[in-house]
Amino acid sequence: MEKKNRILVFGGTGYIGKNIVKASVSLGHPTLVYTRPLNSQTCPSKTQLCNDFNSMGVTLVQGELQHDQILKVIKQVDIVICALAYPQVMEQLKIIDAIKVAGNIKRFIPSGFGAEEERINPLPPFQAFLDKKINIRREIEAAGIPYTSVSANCCAAYFVNYLLRPYEKRNQIVVYGNGEAKAVLNYEEDVGMYTVKAANDPRTCNRVVIYRPPKNIISQNELISLWEQKCGYTFGKAFVSEEEIVKRSQTLPPPDNIPVSILHSVFVRGDFTGFEIGEEDLEASQLYPDYNYTSIRQLLDIFLVDPPAPASAAFG
Repeated sequence: MEKKNRILVFGGTGYIGKNIVKASVSLGHPTLVYTRPLNSQTCPSKTQLCNDFNSMGVTLVQGELQHDQILKVIKQVDIVICALAYPQVMEQLKIIDAIKVAGNIKRFIPSGFGAEEERINPLPPFQAFLDKKINIRREIEAAGIPYTSVSANCCAAYFVNYLLRPYEKRNQIVVYGNGEAKAVLNYEEDVGMYTVKAANDPRTCNRVVIYRPPKNIISQNELISLWEQKCGYTFGKAFVSEEEIVKRSQTLPPPDNIPVSILHSVFVRGDFTGFEIGEEDLEASQLYPDYNYTSIRQLLDIFLVDPPAPASAAFG
């Protein structure tokens, strides 16, 4: 029986990270999560999640992002997946340095599970964020570390909550731009599963994998129409013009200007679907055709029956 790669996840208690951890365990990988030390000030939900991980057989490693501490655990694994949140993007330089010293890592997946940063040109606040991701990619390449970068597009449950507000009794739904731009909304559990599969796939080494399953390409207007069909209610639409969104991106202080810029990129300009998937590109649903991903239609059924709690995660 083939030995499974040992996987270490940084940011494993975060919004995307927890789905990666669960996918890793479900696929039979010995899984480690590197997390800040738990104490009396730790958020109860994080403490509960760590308890859940323990019951699943996950090894929790508590420590700070300090070289000696992370080097020690990196030497014990085969694959490193980073799911640190936006404010910690550049902290990955410490992980890269440790991977270089350790010399044993078969694959590194850096954080940043949204846009394919080198194929879009968004408003300045979002571009500044993507520039940091590009810098991380260049550092990985310069270090000669085997990597896979993933473009998971938009987290579906998060954006369904954000766009449709299913928990609120409302007559109108806010639409950004004219509502016709196409976005890609991928269920968070599928993002986790595709990521672990890609991390173990020889075909994806030193490549970018784009998560663009055909059934998850949808515009705001189509999403609203589908939700109306499923819940049996007709909503009005409150349109926010492109001019207003651009103005907000220019006047809001950082980091509040970043989410507005992302909305513009995704739902006004349609940047995430604005480039073709060519023969040389790697697309997740084509790489793993036997995996039954959750379509937008299926996700909305989940919201009707047992809606996921609204996420507090930031955009991206």
